Amino acid sequence: MPEMGKGRAGALVEFAGYNCACRPGVGAGYEMTHRGFRMEDMLRVPPRKKLIEVALPLEEINKAAKREKSIRHGHPSTLHLWWARRPLAAARAVIFAQMVDDPASWPELFPTEEAQRKERERLFGIIRELVKWENTNNEKVLEAARGEIRKSWRRTAAEWRKQLERRRSELSPEEFDRLYVLFDPEKLPAFHDPFAGGGAIPLEAQRLGLEAYASDLNPVAALINKAMIEIPPKFAGRPPVNPEARKDDALFDKDWSGAKGLAEDVRYYGKWMRDEAEKRIGHLYPKVKVTPEMVARRPDLKPYEGQELTVIAWLWARTVKSPNPAFAHVDVPLVSSFVLSSKKGKEAWVEPVIEGDRYRFEVRVGKPPEEAKKGTTEGKRRGFRCLLSGVPIDYNYIRAEGKAGRMGARLMAIVAEGNRGRVYLPPIEGHEEIANKAAPAWRPETPLPDNPRDFKTPNYGMKTFGDLFTPRQLVALTTFSDVVQEARAKAIEDAKKAGLGDDPRGLNDGGAGATAYGDAVAVYLTLALGRSSNYWSSLTPWGGDFIVQTFGRQAIPMVWDHAEGNPFSKSTGNWTGALVWIRRVMEYALPAGAMGFAFQADAASQTLSETKIVSTDPPYYDNIGYADLSDFFYVWLRRSLKPIYPDLFATLAVPKAEELVATPYRHGSKEKAEQFFLGGMKKALRNLAEQAHPAFPVTIYYAFKQSETKEGSTTSTGWETFLEAVIQAGFSIDGTWPFRTERDQGLKTGNNVLASSIVLVCRRRTPNAPEATRQELVRALRSELPAALRKLQEGNIAPVDLAQAAIGPGMAVYSRYSRVLSASGERVSVHDALALINQVLDEVLAEQEGEYDAETRWAVAWFEQHGFGEGDFGTAETLSKAKNIDLERLERDGLLQAARGKVRLLRPEEYPEEVAHDPTGWETLHRLVYRLETQGETGAGELLAQLGGRAEAARDLAYRLYQIAERKGWARDALGYNALVQGWLGVVEEASKRKAATDEPVQESLGMEGQS
Repeated sequence: MPEMGKGRAGALVEFAGYNCACRPGVGAGYEMTHRGFRMEDMLRVPPRKKLIEVALPLEEINKAAKREKSIRHGHPSTLHLWWARRPLAAARAVIFAQMVDDPASWPELFPTEEAQRKERERLFGIIRELVKWENTNNEKVLEAARGEIRKSWRRTAAEWRKQLERRRSELSPEEFDRLYVLFDPEKLPAFHDPFAGGGAIPLEAQRLGLEAYASDLNPVAALINKAMIEIPPKFAGRPPVNPEARKDDALFDKDWSGAKGLAEDVRYYGKWMRDEAEKRIGHLYPKVKVTPEMVARRPDLKPYEGQELTVIAWLWARTVKSPNPAFAHVDVPLVSSFVLSSKKGKEAWVEPVIEGDRYRFEVRVGKPPEEAKKGTTEGKRRGFRCLLSGVPIDYNYIRAEGKAGRMGARLMAIVAEGNRGRVYLPPIEGHEEIANKAAPAWRPETPLPDNPRDFKTPNYGMKTFGDLFTPRQLVALTTFSDVVQEARAKAIEDAKKAGLGDDPRGLNDGGAGATAYGDAVAVYLTLALGRSSNYWSSLTPWGGDFIVQTFGRQAIPMVWDHAEGNPFSKSTGNWTGALVWIRRVMEYALPAGAMGFAFQADAASQTLSETKIVSTDPPYYDNIGYADLSDFFYVWLRRSLKPIYPDLFATLAVPKAEELVATPYRHGSKEKAEQFFLGGMKKALRNLAEQAHPAFPVTIYYAFKQSETKEGSTTSTGWETFLEAVIQAGFSIDGTWPFRTERDQGLKTGNNVLASSIVLVCRRRTPNAPEATRQELVRALRSELPAALRKLQEGNIAPVDLAQAAIGPGMAVYSRYSRVLSASGERVSVHDALALINQVLDEVLAEQEGEYDAETRWAVAWFEQHGFGEGDFGTAETLSKAKNIDLERLERDGLLQAARGKVRLLRPEEYPEEVAHDPTGWETLHRLVYRLETQGETGAGELLAQLGGRAEAARDLAYRLYQIAERKGWARDALGYNALVQGWLGVVEEASKRKAATDEPVQESLGMEGQS
């Protein structure tokens, strides 16, 4: 036996051919860096597949994720902007299925396929409840999920411990004890997301009862995760400390569970900040007094005569000197639209009034003329026109003026608070002068990146982040930033009076007393400042009724006419509104249960993943670098929070050199950018493969970009590059699950619609994995893919997702080999492997045709050539002989129409109302498609109940016809087939209601049994 180490912390220990560096750890109680053989190999534990490696109720998860897109109030995404967040429903389902055993992996508990199917369906039922938004805090539903996680873990831990006992003689006592602790059946492993971003994944791990760790290279992301998973548990269940709340005699009788007490203090000290800031800078935000003269010009203002109205926003237009020499002394406006409101009955617009070489703006009410909608634009790429002379102003001229410092701004209109809506007013004397006199004491000088594709403002002379704000906005932001620290000091003193320990340690040093509590309040107040900066820049258009945020997309575009909000109003863009959003998240969406920890760390070198469950959402190939975008917020967050988190905000800007995105503007060329991404991602993923808990798969999200459909297959440079990185990192890929959070608009337009993200399910590849030839790979795919596809179809996966989901079992075959070689000895690439997987997928779906009745087989072959269009009678007759079917019988059965030497299949809407006694699979499918389209699930369920067992062929046929229609670009037909499969569970449920009074069951899974 090899010499064994003595198990000292940090010592290198060797046993049974397995080397590991061991040291005391956190979370799971033990940390280990793999160096050679895997622990599971050493212990010889048989692999037990998790649910996510076999099946998922994908449609229900996707429905919940789609619905979540429309939910705003209380959703964690509204705590602070992050540009790519995973839906909570998907994250929750993935982590649950990643930890829970698939019943087929325990044949001793579930010995038959039927028993396994029933148990799997029971687990699906838990997921279906778990993903609903209204169950986010439903303890009954959550505890059911946690119970299943604990039950699976106890089985897993017991099995590993049993193996440990068998190998005890090969381990030192210290090592045995550490491994024994690692597999403690009563202590769940901890969780880690090394690319935490907006924090949805670690948040849901915490909600499911796991100790959650989050890390990200980006300090803005790290701060968001601290606010979501780290801070709330520290102060969970505490009542507020502010003096207003403490006066309440019923304070301790109220529900202060979770972060509700902390949220109430954020509201209180946030309000104090607002009041304090208004004392200091309120004079910069004057009200508007409606005078008799104004009413004379605008009778609609009569109800407001003599009143002082609070301004919601000042609307500005950027200006440049007119290129016309006759008006070269005039600053002319660059306006995208003069329309202020297009809401019916409340229309308003700006009319420029020209007076010689001068102009002014008036506000009109009523339906705006067509020319008002165009502003002073000349078209998307043609620039603008001089308001006075009509001379074109192209973008080259505007850029030159901007870079020369000659771009200005002019007040165009004022939006004020009315009795029941907005009041639109023309520029008021003195308002522009007040705004221009604002003198900020500080401005962020961090330069904007040299990336003209995504950062447009440097082209126009706005080269620093400070240039993106008006002087008055800079004054507001710096004032609120300064007041954060004053609010923190007040919170600390109030916390001491409320009985929190006088612990001088802050959050950064692990404190949990009054100082740390004040720090926590300051963190959320600063996040409110970050939220506000998104609406307090000069890149916020007026949206007709509200201020549009700066980041409408993942870029900083140029905005010509913008709204400058009033922080002290009660409407869009105000400070109090930002606090309301944050308070709702704290009260509703943050579990504050299990402990959480967030760090700034590079995924390629971090050690937090050791012996933890890992689910993560890495950067997406050539997406824009979030580090560049994050500087917009970082400059303000750092100003307020550097005293609290000196390490997190040590740098002047967000670190960029190590950010894993393939950005040519940062690396010099597309090729170098791709090399950087592949190399860095491979290193980061290898780090995960070596550290992740051996009993669980790793799940990795990937979002498609640059995708297209070529003969029914999905190709993507980023996708292939990412898969290469995963495999070269030492992972095998056991599953690929497509998650959709957007509407299937592409089906209606004929465009290929890709999942919002693909979840890869990975295990560490065995170190002695064999090589294979291309022929061996193809044979293995043909042998294993049919059963895998059948399970996917039985799981009711949508046809539009089948090709992507099939990549999982296909790549599982490809990635289990150390490499696959072609006949010439060259490595078969991921690109080539994907092509082979798609080829075999086509073959498998085509082979399923052998299970169809003869009439349906003929119809499928005809459909593949002609769709529902016409073809020659002779060709149809030849095909009928080849399929051994009589063409006249096909016409008699109502499948087709033959006339004047032409033949065509009947469309679904052309079938007679009466159903044949023994309809073919083809007719059954198309009747169901039409009934679902016209009468919904209720009507389709009624038909299914009528057809009974004769409907069993429909769903599998829908997969085959969808594949054909999608490849041919027949969007209307593809949409119908996809809709039937997606709605199948609802149709079955409706049919079951119809059958409730009989003993005849409605079959949920539709096998393709021949009917000829």
